[in-house]
Formats: sequence, structure tokens, C-alpha cells
Amino acid sequence: MARAGGILTAADLAAYRVRERPVLEGEYRGYRILTMPPPSSGGVHLLQMLNILAGWDLRALGHNGADHLHRLAEAMRRAYADRSRYLGDPDFVAVPVARLLDPAYAARLRAGIDLTRATPSSSVAPGLEPAPESPDTTHFAVWDEAGNVVSNTYTLNFSYGSGISVAGAGFLLNNEMDDFAAAPGVPNAYGLVGGEANAVAGGKRPLSSMTPVILLRDGEPILATGSPGGSRIITTVLQLISNVVDFGMNLAEATAAPRIHHQWLPDVLEVEEGISPDTVARLAAMGHRVETAATTLGKVQSIAREGERFLGVSDYRWPGGAALSPSHLEAGCPAAP
Repeated sequence: MARAGGILTAADLAAYRVRERPVLEGEYRGYRILTMPPPSSGGVHLLQMLNILAGWDLRALGHNGADHLHRLAEAMRRAYADRSRYLGDPDFVAVPVARLLDPAYAARLRAGIDLTRATPSSSVAPGLEPAPESPDTTHFAVWDEAGNVVSNTYTLNFSYGSGISVAGAGFLLNNEMDDFAAAPGVPNAYGLVGGEANAVAGGKRPLSSMTPVILLRDGEPILATGSPGGSRIITTVLQLISNVVDFGMNLAEATAAPRIHHQWLPDVLEVEEGISPDTVARLAAMGHRVETAATTLGKVQSIAREGERFLGVSDYRWPGGAALSPSHLEAGCPAAP
């Protein structure tokens, strides 16, 4: 750090302490979801969006039809609006997790969605009522023979982080400072807008979008998943879970299905190639500003259990991932990506 003109000192590093926080839990159509709490915003807003979507029969709408994607986009828009104001490091700000995940709040947000028209993001603001005064990228999943399950997301932020490696130590320095709000209302590199809750402060952890998830049914884990992708992580994991739970897709189908993304600001609905042109036209007619995504929307890495069978899927969207079984590892054979 000194050689590169940085300001961190050995004392700063020595003062760092890992914080272990209770896992965030939620329910969706009879499934129990375990995910990451703040300072990641991923778990909070994944559960918030699922709470909104729970009020509709998505299967009846048809997968990736305009009515289905319209509801996804509007749920995304509102969750990311809330992210801009309420999420930050809970050591520094009071993150209203319980209020954001209150089913009554989801019902209020759902009721405010016009099912025939896109809501301009300029008309959507963080939606919690003022709280009464009182006296929170790479992903991997591992599942062992003893039934222990790990879903882990970690990040350098951009490719190669800050672009600086530590000579003689063999690791890169991240550029997570971009995950702070440099100034209220100023977008970061992903176009995300933040406020005072995520302002820069000494010793403070920046807000992230990491969304590692373990999905349980009847108390038993059935899916471990997560994704890289910056601000698109949360919506990527949302659609993977909904594809499995709402549409009965197997893990490969759920991973391969085209995705969308909306994050409130900029007021753009990104769609991947594979969404029907008719669907895109209908979404545009509803008032959505639809653009083909300039990059892939996430890259989920997942393991699912079906009875005694394990299914591992590495998203085809980016090269370099793989699903490996113990037999692969013992034989020293690479798995197909």
C-alpha cells in the first residue's frame, strides 16, 4: 500500500475483525430460504422481491411471457429503490430488515403495481414509512457426503479488483470502495444509487449485492446457489429460485432460461437474448424502456439434491466454471463447464 501511495496501514489491517452474523431466513411458497444478511443487500432484497411475487400465480402467466416479466421488473424496481436508502453496514446504520421483509409491506408494494403499465422509476421512491423513534464477485457451492452445505459469494468487485497485486504475497487488492455511495444520488460503476446509509466512513464495510442462498424443503437442504454480477446478482438469484419453485424447472433449465434485470435507476429493463420479440414489444407497449443486456445477467453456480441424486450446474454464460463430483476430483478429470 505504501509503495502504491495508499493510505491503509498495518495497524488498520491488524484492527480488522471478522463479524459473524445470524443467517437471514425467509419463506417462499412453502420453501425455507437461508441467505446472507447485511452488509450485503442481496438476501434482504431477494426475500423482499419473493414476498411481492408470492401474491401472484406466476406459473399461470407463462414463463418469460410479458405479464410474467412485467411483474418481475416491477418487483425489482421497488426493491432496488429501497436498497438505495435503507441498506448499509449494520455496525453503522440501523438497517430495517424486519420492516422491509414484512408481508404487509410486500402487499402494499404489490398493490401499487399497475399490471398493464410500467411505473416510471422517477415515480418510485424508497417505500418504507418513517420508522417510529425508539427510546448489505465470485460464487461457489459445496455439498459433502455428510450433508454439510456451503453457498459462498466473495468479490473483488471488478475484474482483477483495483488492478494492484501485492508483490511477494500473490493476491489482488479489491476496489470495493465503489460499493460505497461516493455522494448521495451519485451512481456507482453499476449505475446503483446510494444515500447517507452507505456513505464512506472509516472502519465501515461497504454495501454489496452478494446473495448466497441455501433453499430448504421440509427442513432439508435441496439447493445451494448464488451468482456473481454486481447489482445483477440479486435479480439473477431471484429468477433461478422462481424458475425452480414456480415453474418446476430442473436445475439446468432454470439456469439456462433467459433473464431480465431492473434496478430502479437507471430506469431501464435489461433483457437477455432469448426473450421473445413479441414479449419485448408488449413490455415496451406497457411503458418499459427495454434494452438488450450489454453483458450476461449473472452466472449462477448451483448444486441441487433430488432424493439421493445430486445435480451440479455451472452457468453456460461465462467460460471457466465447472461442476465437479468426488469421482471427477479423484480421477483428476475436469468437468464440462
